[in-house]
Amino acid sequence: MTESASAQPRESLPLDSTAQLLTRITAQLGTQLSHVSLNGTRRPPMHRTIRPAPGTTTTTTPALVAVAHGSRDPQALRTVVKLLDRVRELRPGLDVRLGHIELNEPLLPSTLTGLGSGDAVLVPLLLGRGHHVKHDIPAAAAAAPALRTTIAAPLGPHPLLVEALYERLLEAGRPTEETASGSSAVILAAAGSRDPDSAADTRRTARMLSERLGGVPVVPAYASVADPTVSAAARALAARGRHRIAVASYFTAPGRFATAAAAAAPGIAAAPLGAHPAMARLILHRYDRALAGQARSGAREAHESAVNGALLASA
Repeated sequence: MTESASAQPRESLPLDSTAQLLTRITAQLGTQLSHVSLNGTRRPPMHRTIRPAPGTTTTTTPALVAVAHGSRDPQALRTVVKLLDRVRELRPGLDVRLGHIELNEPLLPSTLTGLGSGDAVLVPLLLGRGHHVKHDIPAAAAAAPALRTTIAAPLGPHPLLVEALYERLLEAGRPTEETASGSSAVILAAAGSRDPDSAADTRRTARMLSERLGGVPVVPAYASVADPTVSAAARALAARGRHRIAVASYFTAPGRFATAAAAAAPGIAAAPLGAHPAMARLILHRYDRALAGQARSGAREAHESAVNGALLASA
């Protein structure tokens, strides 16, 4: 820039009037206050909807749809709602929904319909592979074709479940010093299923819990369909000299089966898994694993498509 050009007088900008200045300050102050809650703490940032530029696409995080069985016991719904509140605390901003297979609202088809045409991962709040996981949940997903769904594995077996079972036993009063060489034992009370995979999952959880308890015997028992019952398992253990028997409640939430298993317990009976922190972490783990599997599947499809395209081009 030349000296003559720099000597040119600059045109002064008009100053805001007092009214305009006050309006601007008030607007800025209101924006700042919108981030502060009534108790003086800062609110979490609100999600903004960003419109994509022409020709571009955006991705959104799939919703997590927790699929509960449902129960006529009013405590069941309250427990599941509390559990999902823990999930939301661990993953703020994630769209977490609830759908039931039966007995409680909202039913799963209604929840899926409410999601419209987005993406969702269905996480069964069930503890093993059985009819609901293999048939009912996939059927509900197939009946919502506008929604792109991925179905996660059931919650069990998993070490986080075992940790929750262990801590529920301690809460019920089981002494920590009991060892495998004593007269103690644990019955793992589960719902029961005709599916052999479900029974295998329960047996695996029983073995894992036995290891967590230092080798104390853990015997699976069932509230319906399968054998043995809790009472029969208790008699068999007593015949082997195991008279100090505790029942671990292998149920996600309170209900008819959990109540019946507790009533048949010869000693202490632990509460269902419920809203234990490990359960919330496990739900998110299943969600994340399902998304990772979906991403690997998409990458394989893209690779196969590229390879096929190259082969066709060279043909």
